[in-house]
Amino acid sequence: MNVRVLSAVLSGIDGIPVDVEVDVHPGVGHFDIVGLPEAAVRESKVRVLSALRNLGFRAHTRWITVNLAPGDVRKHGSLFDLPVALGVLACLDAFPASALDGRLILGELSLDGLVRPVPGVLPMVAAARDRGIRETIVPAANGAEAALVRGIRGYEARTLTDLIEALAGRADLGEVHPEDAPRPVAAPHAPDLAEVRGQAHVKRALEIAAAGRHNLLMVGPPGSGKTMLSRRLAGLLPTMTNEESLETTKVHSAAGLLRHRAALIAERPFRAPHHTGSAAAIAGGGSRPRPGEVSLAHHGVLFLDELPEWRREVLEVLRQPLEDRHVTISRAAATVTYPADFLLVAAMNPCMCGYLGDSRHRCTCTPPEVAKYRARVSGPLMDRIDLHVEVPAVAFRDLATPSGGEPSSVVRGRAQAAADIQAARLGPGGARFNGRMDAAQVRAHCGVPDDASRLLEAAMERLGLSARALDKVLKVARTIADLDGSDGIRTVHVSEAVQYRLLDRPSG
Repeated sequence: MNVRVLSAVLSGIDGIPVDVEVDVHPGVGHFDIVGLPEAAVRESKVRVLSALRNLGFRAHTRWITVNLAPGDVRKHGSLFDLPVALGVLACLDAFPASALDGRLILGELSLDGLVRPVPGVLPMVAAARDRGIRETIVPAANGAEAALVRGIRGYEARTLTDLIEALAGRADLGEVHPEDAPRPVAAPHAPDLAEVRGQAHVKRALEIAAAGRHNLLMVGPPGSGKTMLSRRLAGLLPTMTNEESLETTKVHSAAGLLRHRAALIAERPFRAPHHTGSAAAIAGGGSRPRPGEVSLAHHGVLFLDELPEWRREVLEVLRQPLEDRHVTISRAAATVTYPADFLLVAAMNPCMCGYLGDSRHRCTCTPPEVAKYRARVSGPLMDRIDLHVEVPAVAFRDLATPSGGEPSSVVRGRAQAAADIQAARLGPGGARFNGRMDAAQVRAHCGVPDDASRLLEAAMERLGLSARALDKVLKVARTIADLDGSDGIRTVHVSEAVQYRLLDRPSG
């Protein structure tokens, strides 16, 4: 007897439909899986046979062949356990084979028949819905993910025994209802900007970065608060839209990082990998590609501390996602693409010892050593950072103040208003934010008056600004003007924007 069961496999954050064709005949015990299965898929026959044997079915005395189609797509993971087991059971007349028609089925099996969760349920269910499938059976622990996808009925599977009873018509499947899926809400305990004492000019730079999506570099001695400030940047970004939440959740689902019964990711991600991380950990990869830190920070913030301490080849992999807002990983078997639209915030010491320019500590570095330390970060990467800001050690009088200033919610409101202005000016799609404008858009939307033009000319001569750096000054000035609610860029906006080119200043 031959039975076909619909399942799926992940490619990036997209689901690809897979037909699980199960053929069972009398004969000497044999179980084979074909169709480019990886090791975890081939091992499923052990789990399936053990689960069926523990339920009283003598499948180990049958000749079983499983074909996973299409045959040119590599199959990975343990999610085929459940569709394979149900296909075998249908062939053994445990329930009518028609009960499997038109249903996407995903899940891993334990040896005693429990149905375990699998990663990537959300994108695979969404892909099935888009292809006209109207029902899905997923592990109970993945039910909240399945509930996020409207237009497809989801059912929870807890044990293989329960499924047999339901598919045979002797019990009901537990349905997942869309209203069971939590909607986006604000993070209740997000770090607040009001907790930071002093550093008013750095907080201003954070506001500008959040409003216009400008990548930010903070330079300051150890203990000046660079990490503390960075952790508050995600809370200054405008609230996530449903579309952004769903796309971010897909990435985390594909990476297997959603918590038990967790659903929609409602707060913007903040990722802070250690500087010893590999290129594969940052960009994604592995023998079976999975999302890296740049994708896990999608629609959020990627924080790189101790920037010069990162290996140069690791930093260079950031160039594609910073430019294209996605990362492509090529392997012999397949090429996958993950979204990577993140805001980069980096931190570094001003020199090797960390105390250059600090009035309370003596710097022991020579000028060549300072230049060598800063040269560890390549020019092409620095070209993709709009804001350079100095973070000095905090004075005692600032630490002794009872309040750190405005809360994140107030600053986020201004950033949201500025983002709305940008969206209206730049139109749907495309750049959307000033920090994402190309050269043509800079020329179209960043005109300056004559006095501001003279200021820019003087800044280029004194600081040695390149044409690329000049465009970044204009982008930042446009965001400052939007925060002020100004229709045009004024001299005061340009003057402030120039101040955020710290590393362009002559060292002498």
